[in-house]
Amino acid sequence: MRTEVQSHIFERFYQGDASRSASGNGLGSPTVRRIVELCGGTIEVESDVRVGSCFVVTL
Repeated sequence: MRTEVQSHIFERFYQGDASRSASGNGLGSPTVRRIVELCGGTIEVESDVRVGSCFVVTL
């Protein structure tokens, strides 16, 4: 994902890809982040536009 998208990925209602705006509401990543935080963990994202993204959850 682009750096711009990556910096906002955990914000509620944010959708980085406007072409898919009808297929979601922008709550998935923020919800997962909140659940992980409530369990005392962290979530991070590493991304390369040419390769893909990796989400790392540490509990």
